[in-house]
Amino acid sequence: MKTKFSIRSFFIFFLLFSNLLVNTALCEEAKIKIDLDAKVNGFLESHRDQWADWNIPEADGRVLYDLIIKNNYQNAVDIGTSTGHSAIWMAWALSKTGGRLITIEINEGRYKKALANFKEAGLSEYIDARLADAHELVKNLEGQFDFVFSDADKEWYKNYFIALAPKLDVGGCFTAHNISADYMRGIAEFLEYVQSLPNFDTTINRSSSAGISISYKRAEK
Repeated sequence: MKTKFSIRSFFIFFLLFSNLLVNTALCEEAKIKIDLDAKVNGFLESHRDQWADWNIPEADGRVLYDLIIKNNYQNAVDIGTSTGHSAIWMAWALSKTGGRLITIEINEGRYKKALANFKEAGLSEYIDARLADAHELVKNLEGQFDFVFSDADKEWYKNYFIALAPKLDVGGCFTAHNISADYMRGIAEFLEYVQSLPNFDTTINRSSSAGISISYKRAEK
């Protein structure tokens, strides 16, 4: 009886100790997320009026954030980093889904400023920032993705889409900025193309005057 009791006591102790470790880890993880939220919020608040130089407005950043959270996206691409406003919103959302962002910028000055912003916001570990020509890099990206945001040269939007659509998961989403500016070269052509595809459902979000097209991939073909 004594041996059985000792074994039973050991297992009870082991289960209680294991539960304590799990709860401690969960509490620590929750604290880290809360701390990151506070840091990102503080960064965005302190830089609210400093996003010139081809960055998106806050309203559109929130659209991107909500899309990633809602659909639990984890493998994202940002074409056109500028100094990092859109990437910060996306990486913040990806920090909650367990994902990561590849962001591409061709201008070295903007790229270096974006890196500094990512560090200050506390999001560097969620971002793979690349200094490159997106015309070349996008078509050579490996792997599957579930979210894309295009905000680079508008006349190349259709090309970016054609390069990445086969690598986009079913259920994934391709978004593009400045869609309301259909007078800009490439915008109308891109919209006409994506809206004609039977395996994509495309809508326009007008949270800001710029407009974002949101194209969900419903099937491979």
